[in-house]
Amino acid sequence: MSSTAPKSLADQIEDLLPQTQCTKCGYPACRPYAEAVASGAAGYNQCPPGGAQGVERLAHLLGKPVIPLNPANGTERARPVAVIDEALCIGCTLCIQACPVDAIVGAAKQMHTVLPQLCTGCDLCVAPCPVDCIAMVDVTPGKTGWDAWSQEQADSARERHQFHLLRLRRDKEENDARLAAKAAAKLKAVEAESTLTPEEKAAQERKKAIIQAAMERARLQKEKMAEQAKEKP
Repeated sequence: MSSTAPKSLADQIEDLLPQTQCTKCGYPACRPYAEAVASGAAGYNQCPPGGAQGVERLAHLLGKPVIPLNPANGTERARPVAVIDEALCIGCTLCIQACPVDAIVGAAKQMHTVLPQLCTGCDLCVAPCPVDCIAMVDVTPGKTGWDAWSQEQADSARERHQFHLLRLRRDKEENDARLAAKAAAKLKAVEAESTLTPEEKAAQERKKAIIQAAMERARLQKEKMAEQAKEKP
């Protein structure tokens, strides 16, 4: 009979965060913030989307007093959703790249659309837009913090963010592998077409070894990711 390992403090803190991935806490995502709170590097009152209820949740877990939300990180507000003005959108894809939960769909040079049921209201798509065609519209008037958000929504947003990070890592590794293969082909062509001195040949061999090592690392990482995906329940 297998036993489940107890959750770390960082895990427990992360479970209590709204998972908007908005960075308003001063960290790149909810998980790094949870780790910082667990280590004492960050305060437990730096999450505006969680609001006062979120601070209370964390205070109860940590055995600390309930304190006000730190105004340096923002203010508690109704939950917004990003809306794109289709008439102004130029299809630059910058908003798609900025969205931490893949809630924006579209293609280059074509109009983009926000899927409102997936949007966490993080605001991160607004600043990169070169034509200011994105507005944040309140969808929970009169309700803020956890009154405007549910645990189900938070869990779903966390899953999408994790997939987003996995996709970015996979895309980078595949691109690195393509570049390495291209460089290897170029080196092979150069070797076939030119007469090299011993010194030049030695330099080429060093380059080939570096490229082959990079390709092998990419292959091993891809296999590791595939195994991790199989192990996920």
